[in-house]
Parts: sequence; C-alpha cells; structure tokens
Amino acid sequence: MHVPTKLLDDPADAVTDALRGLAAVHPELTVDLEHHVVSRNHDHSGDHRPGKVGLVSGGGSGHEPLHAGFVGLGMLDAAACGAVFTSPVPDQVLAATTAASSGGGVVHVVKNYTGDVLNFQMAAELADDEDIAVETVLVDDDVAVTDSLYTAGRRGTGGTLFVEKVLGAAAEEGMALAELAALGRDVVSRSRSFGVALSPCTTPGSDRPGFDLEPGEMELGIGIHGEPGRRRVPVPATGVAREVARTSVAAIADDMPLDGEELLLLVNGMGGTPLLELQVLAGDVVTELTARGARIGRALVGNHVTSLEMAGSMVSVCRATPQLLQLWDAPVRTPALRWGA
Repeated sequence: MHVPTKLLDDPADAVTDALRGLAAVHPELTVDLEHHVVSRNHDHSGDHRPGKVGLVSGGGSGHEPLHAGFVGLGMLDAAACGAVFTSPVPDQVLAATTAASSGGGVVHVVKNYTGDVLNFQMAAELADDEDIAVETVLVDDDVAVTDSLYTAGRRGTGGTLFVEKVLGAAAEEGMALAELAALGRDVVSRSRSFGVALSPCTTPGSDRPGFDLEPGEMELGIGIHGEPGRRRVPVPATGVAREVARTSVAAIADDMPLDGEELLLLVNGMGGTPLLELQVLAGDVVTELTARGARIGRALVGNHVTSLEMAGSMVSVCRATPQLLQLWDAPVRTPALRWGA
C-alpha cells in the first residue's frame, strides 16, 4: 500500500489548497482561486495609490515563498502561481497584471525559463490590448550553465529576490515605469547565483524524485527545479559546508569581479535544509567572500527560493550601490519578508 509522505489532502489540489491556506491567514492579501493569482488587498491595508507602477512576478509553484509570499507593501503587487514547476498560462499572468494595475503601468519580473518568458510575453501583449503598459525585467543570474534544455541563456534563480525587493521599494517611492524597469535590469546585471543539491525533491502525486542523486553525491550548479548542473561529485567526509561555500563563491567570482565590492548576500536553502545548516554555510560563504576582498553590506539567510523539499543551497550576491542599499533597507511587509514596517 502506498503511504503518503507529504502533508497534503489531495496531491491534485496542492496548489489550490496552499493558496486557500495563504488566504485564510493573510487577510491583507486577495487570492483569486480561479486564476491562482495573489494580490494586495488594498481595502484591508488602505494603501491604494493611483498611478503607482505595479510589480508582477510569478512562475511554477513549488518555490515558496517565491513568489506569492513576496506580495505586499514594498515588494510585489501580484503573483501568478502556475502548477508545480509549470509556468502560469498567459491568462493567469494577465489576471495578475490587471490586479496590479493602478494606472502607472506594470513591470513583469520574469525568471529566464522558456515557458515563463513566452507566457509573460503573451500576457504583456494582451495587457497592451487593455491599455496597460508593461515593461519586462528578465532575471538570468545563474552562472552554472548556459543554454540548457530549459532556457536560452542563463537561468533565473535566487537573484529574483534582489530584483523584487529593490523594485518593490522603488515603486513605493513613486519611480516611473521606464525608470523602474531600467533599475531592474541594472540589478540583474549586478546579480549572480550558484546552487548545489544534496538530495532531489518529489513533486506532489509522484512516487519518484525528480532526478536521481545517489547517497554520498552532490550536484554542483543545479537550477531551482533540480535541472542538471556542471558536474556531480562525492560529498566530502568532513567540511561539506566549507566545500559548498568555496565552490559557490569561486563560480560566482569567476564570472563577476568581487574585489572591493559591497554585496547584498542571499544564502538560500532549497527547501529541505535546516536553518542551522544554512547558518553554518553562511559563515563559510562570508569567509570566502571576505578573502576575495568583498564586503557584506546586507545578508539574508533562509529558505526563500526553494524546490519543494530538495536539500541544498543557493548562494546569490548583488554588487550594491548606495541606492540599492537604501532600497533594500526600505520597509517591506509580506508573508515571507518583513522589516521596517
């Protein structure tokens, strides 16, 4: 007899049930269960501002709290939630765009996966038919691989959080549509990420993991769905966190100079790694970055851009400027990220 190992009622309804739960405990959000769209509930918060540029993102579910967990003051105005590891369809993205529109246009923050890119592009064209101006910021921060089965160019991964936080703050300050999109592209150009998997994940309804990884092995350079990385290596007998930190920082530094730079740092868990282990890794990452002449301006540690219960990590950095640090420090009030508000 098959024994369920996931805390679900019905695997087929996992995304709908999760959104229903989000709505039950966050009255400051509006959850459209038909389109699987989460948006800010301005009637509850009283913070509706006509003319503000809306900020929309989305993608396949299974990466929580990305993106629905980042809807709220200082970040996203709406998120379109696809099925697990599946891009939202254009109608879903259009519904999110419409919900986020306050007359100043809308910025789409899109991770560079082929399905996401195509569906957000189609949604932007549909929005134009409804006189909603849309600018797109494409996030392609992953240094591990280029031109995989899933993307043309680099994948969009942990750097998405930097873009959503910085643009969310700038939008709250009243930045105009074109300027906001230009800022987002600049944040992308300054951001790099590298991920490592220690175990695979299993999607709801499946009885097999998404990929095979033998005990004692780790995959270097994975994407957020467990896509293959650069190579598979044995897990060292000791110093696993130090080895992951060394490998991740080296991959990033080989792609983007870090010496003398002040950084935003994200030490991200993939969903199945305890905070204790992420904190160990964070210490080792800071040691590696400091040895390369970088300074840590701000740091965030935790499970923010995940792959269900996959064990592993992703290290993301963004070369900061005084403006980016000010926008990073600006108030944010969402289910998953909250400070200063």
